[in-house]
Amino acid sequence: MSRHVAIVTDSTAYLPPQTMERHAITAVPLTVVIGDQALEEGTEISARSLAEALQRRRSVTTSRPAPEVFAETYRALADAGADGIVSLHLSGEFSGTYDAAVLAAKGAPVPVRVVDTRMVGMALGFCALAAAEVVEAGGSLDEAVAAAEKRAASTSAFFYVDTLDYLRRGGRIGAAQALLGSALAVKPLLELDGGRIELREKVRTASKAIARLEEIAVERAGAGPVDVAVHHLAAPERAAVLAERLRDRLPGVEDLQVTEVGAVIGAHTGPGLLAVVVSPR
Repeated sequence: MSRHVAIVTDSTAYLPPQTMERHAITAVPLTVVIGDQALEEGTEISARSLAEALQRRRSVTTSRPAPEVFAETYRALADAGADGIVSLHLSGEFSGTYDAAVLAAKGAPVPVRVVDTRMVGMALGFCALAAAEVVEAGGSLDEAVAAAEKRAASTSAFFYVDTLDYLRRGGRIGAAQALLGSALAVKPLLELDGGRIELREKVRTASKAIARLEEIAVERAGAGPVDVAVHHLAAPERAAVLAERLRDRLPGVEDLQVTEVGAVIGAHTGPGLLAVVVSPR
């Protein structure tokens, strides 16, 4: 791979470690705070530990990486031979991670292009992979940024949660929407829209919500080449069944991954999360 342009993302991309290694993608970790203990996502706290903490109703919050962490990452990549860096991050509506990266980029020893993808999870991960593929083909810094932005514009993410309470507590969805869901005893289907979490549909039962999630993904994917990811938190059986059904129904699928989200996203969705990311090539 060309070492002229380095690709950086953050831990909420949830790319498999072997994929990151193969494409030389660096992930800067966000932090999860349980009680008074701060833990780095991906290395110091597992999704299972996070789910257990939520089920015990312990205080769980999240925080961005410090600008100094990004600065150290950029310096290390420059020292390793990079003469440009593309830094791709989760939606600025969810986190100050993008802002921290922008601050660090100002003092970096090489040009750094920081992009708010308005995405999260593998919706962000597919953007990082798109940029990495351009770099591997000998593309420039600007071409890698353009590829990531193009992928972000075409990517959709839809998800089901057992309850809106966790999103409400973290300020990721309005109290009125959360109250509406609780009052009607509905199962919410949500989507990423403009970098925000929006309520897409209300369904009466979990089984109907998951079936509808499948239909939405199939409709969005169409017949063309597409990458798909199925995310879950503490719901591996649901995720496996949904992934298998999508694999059967999507003739154009090129890459279909099933991954458990990490602690940062899990802290805001709660156990039972099931999500589908659809990313046309």
